[in-house]
Amino acid sequence: MESMPPVARRLLLRRLAAGTSIFGTFLLPPALHGAMAAASRHSGKKDASNQSHVAASSAPLVMLDPGHGGKDPGAIGVSGTYEKNISLATAMELKRQLEAGGRYRVELTRTRDIFIPLDERVDRAQNRRAALFVSMHADALSDHSVRGASVYTLARTASDAQSAALARKENSADRFLGGQWQDTSPEVAHILASLVRQETRTGSVRIARNLVGSLDQDLPMLPNPDRHAGFVVLKAADIPSVLVEMGFMSNPRDEQALRQANHRRLVAQAMHRAVDAYFAGAARADYGPAEDGDKG
Repeated sequence: MESMPPVARRLLLRRLAAGTSIFGTFLLPPALHGAMAAASRHSGKKDASNQSHVAASSAPLVMLDPGHGGKDPGAIGVSGTYEKNISLATAMELKRQLEAGGRYRVELTRTRDIFIPLDERVDRAQNRRAALFVSMHADALSDHSVRGASVYTLARTASDAQSAALARKENSADRFLGGQWQDTSPEVAHILASLVRQETRTGSVRIARNLVGSLDQDLPMLPNPDRHAGFVVLKAADIPSVLVEMGFMSNPRDEQALRQANHRRLVAQAMHRAVDAYFAGAARADYGPAEDGDKG
C-alpha cells in the first residue's frame, strides 16, 4: 500500500510582547498530524470555566500610565485643576471599560496620588511584559488659545517646536527626584530612539494612528495631531508605546471639559475603540492565511 505524503502545517512558535509572532512551517507525518488534530478537538471540549481562566491569563496586558502624581502635580489649569488628577481619573475609567469586555488585562503604573519616576513607569511595563503602554496627560502651553487632543510617539527629533517643548516639560518630571535635572540632550534623545526596535516602532505608529482616528470622531484635535518627540516615558525597546495629550489645562474650554466625568468617559471610549482596533490588526498580522495542507 502506497504511503501517504507528509502534511504541511504552519505552527505558532512564539508570541512577542511587541505584537509580533514567530511561525514555522513543518512537514508532519500523517499519523502525527492526525494526533495533533485529535488533541485539538479534545481540548475544545474542556470545561468552559477552565477555558475562561486560560483565556484570561493569556490576554494581552495593557499598561496605562496616568501622568504625574504625588509631589508632581503636572500642569495646573486656569481654574486650578491638577493634571495628575485628570490623568488618573481618565485612566481609571479607561481601565474599567477595557476590563468590562474581558479581552484584556489592564494595569496602571499608579492607582493613587503618588510620585513615580519616569524610568520606573517604563520598568513596570517591561517587568509585567505589557503588550501596550499608553501614557495619559493633559498638559499646558503658554498660548492659552491652543486646545485639542494629540498623540505622540518616540523619535530622535520632534515633529514640531510645540512637541519639543512638551517633551522637555514631561521629561522634567524627574526633577522631583531631587538634585539637579537637565533637559534631555539631542545625544540622549538619539540613544532613546535607537533603543526602539523596528517592530516596536511599527506598533507604536499603528496604535498612534488608531488613537488619532478614534479621538477625532468625538473630540477637538490639534492640527496634525499625530506627532513625535523624545519623551523619556516612551523609551521601552520592546513595547509599543504612545503618549496621549487629552487636551490642555491651559485652555479654559479643555480644562472645563476634562473636569466633567461624562467628557472623560467619552475620551476613554475613543481610546477603547483604538485599543480594540490595534489588537484586531495585530491578530490579523499574527495568524495570516490558513494553514497550508491542513484540510482535514
